Amino acid sequence: MTGDIDRRDFLASSAVVPALPFLGQLPAVAAQEAQVQPQLVRFEDGLEPLVRLIEETPAERLLEEVAGRIKKGMSYRQLLAALFLAGVRNIPPRPNVGFKFHAVLVIYSAHQAALAGPDRDRWLPLFWCLDYFKRAQGQAIREGGWRMKPVAEGRVPAAEQAQAAFREAMTRWDEEAADGAAAALARHVPVHEAFELFAHFAARDFRDIGHKIIYVANAFRTLEVIGHQHAEPIYRSLAFALLRHEGKNPAQQDLPADRPGRRTQEALQKQKVSLAEGAQASPAEGAAVRQEVLEALRQGSDADLFALVWDALFQRRVAPAVLWEALHLGAAELLMRQPGIVSLHTLTSLNAFHYAFRTSHDRWNNRAWLLLQAASFLPLFREAMKNRGPLGEARIDALAPVEAPSASGPEAIFATLSRDKLRAARQALAFLQNNPTGIRDLSDEARRWIFLKGNDAHDYKFSSAVLEDTELMSPGVRERFLAASLFWLKGADAADSPVVRRTRAALG
Repeated sequence: MTGDIDRRDFLASSAVVPALPFLGQLPAVAAQEAQVQPQLVRFEDGLEPLVRLIEETPAERLLEEVAGRIKKGMSYRQLLAALFLAGVRNIPPRPNVGFKFHAVLVIYSAHQAALAGPDRDRWLPLFWCLDYFKRAQGQAIREGGWRMKPVAEGRVPAAEQAQAAFREAMTRWDEEAADGAAAALARHVPVHEAFELFAHFAARDFRDIGHKIIYVANAFRTLEVIGHQHAEPIYRSLAFALLRHEGKNPAQQDLPADRPGRRTQEALQKQKVSLAEGAQASPAEGAAVRQEVLEALRQGSDADLFALVWDALFQRRVAPAVLWEALHLGAAELLMRQPGIVSLHTLTSLNAFHYAFRTSHDRWNNRAWLLLQAASFLPLFREAMKNRGPLGEARIDALAPVEAPSASGPEAIFATLSRDKLRAARQALAFLQNNPTGIRDLSDEARRWIFLKGNDAHDYKFSSAVLEDTELMSPGVRERFLAASLFWLKGADAADSPVVRRTRAALG
């Protein structure tokens, strides 16, 4: 790659780092790591020094070091790019696409929050991610110190073979071949065609509670901001993530996680009618379809919900937008029934599926594939939730509005949220139904508390997903969806994030 800077040049460059006293304080494991794995994938456009700053600065000093660079002119986009690339190079999406890998998964969600937040606090989400990266990096070091090496050039197919090679490698679950093919995609294939491939394979199996499709969506969205010249290491990380499985090659097995995808693929291979993209549903028809989906999700299997959505798409010619709204309401109801780590991923993964659907150019294949897979996965989420305890009886269509005692708006709602989630949701529904600017006002208040009290990657991932999806829904649906989402938003009495005080001090 161009723009490489070796370690000696980096250490000698006073323009990059005026003083590096922390280098002598690095843990012994980091030095040993460098000896065992001297070659690393490197980054373009002069970002290598900034990535190394993030990697090598101790956690207790990183925010202050970065703040100093910002004061000297480092841009938001430079920091976003360096942070994402540091995560890709240092944090493996194994043994699960989750856990410590949230240091990568969360970055675009934090960026979304930053864009929508107040100017004075726009740096807070990225500084939270910097702190979180150091924690994840420390865990990765303790687990063996994986870092991404340069691609094996002998495995990189020619330009004209890149897409076919990638498809074949992913179908065979062949990690080495997929790594080289992913590099070829970055070098030779238009980004929208690469996205179609990654989105397809991210949606094929129900593993890692939706993190595969979440990673694809967030990675490509991040590339739109930082530039596609950084695609190669990100594509390689994506391929590695999408091929995560339990140890037995899924291409040679009949595993439960793969069955919905095989069913959908077989059905689509026989289907010659495209989606009714321009169809318009009447209010009565839309309400009926949403109710059907809710009932099927409450009692039915993944095959039942697949069959319902298939019939709606190709026999009844229901507009896909109506079905997406129905799935979102069903996912929000699962959150109400059991607020927790599994149910929140029904919404974050659905957000990623919906983004991939909206972005896809393949209207009769990939778009139908993504919608049908999203529908198939929701009952599987429901069944996974049962392993964590009983599901409640909450019904999103039965959520009844109730005024806050002071009727003072979002502040009162988020004060209630810390004590009584259901009552806060009912207050929110009343507020949203009676205020023309209610969606914006409640969303702004939700982001404010995430900025101040977000202490977990899911706080950013979840809030950014549901607030984005709310804006895409039709009136009458979005109010109920956003109200139900309060079951995993932050209340006013939640603990403050310790990173906020430190960030403001560093930037002050």
